[in-house]
Amino acid sequence: MDVVDVDPAEADRLVAAGAVMVDVREDDEWEAGHAPVAVHVPVGQVVDRMDELPTDRTIVCMCRMGGRSGSVAVHLAGVGYDVRNIAGGMQAWAAVGLPVVDASGAPGRVI
Repeated sequence: MDVVDVDPAEADRLVAAGAVMVDVREDDEWEAGHAPVAVHVPVGQVVDRMDELPTDRTIVCMCRMGGRSGSVAVHLAGVGYDVRNIAGGMQAWAAVGLPVVDASGAPGRVI
């Protein structure tokens, strides 16, 4: 199943319009820095936690560079979700100056 890749600006626009951003990185990556609007569902937990994801809103998947989230996006699309993948992931998100916070809410960094 094909999934549309979006750039960080489009992802930010989608979230502002009601989409849910799902960050699929591991705990240490999330704690170091994530988009403040994201929900954390590590890639290994996605299948078990799909019931936490809304079926009536677009899901925008995020990881560090776009690979893991792309795989998750394909899986979610295959079971009926309206899903996009953020091309370049958190690295691209941070590179264009979009907010990154750590686990405490302070400015974060992408690892």
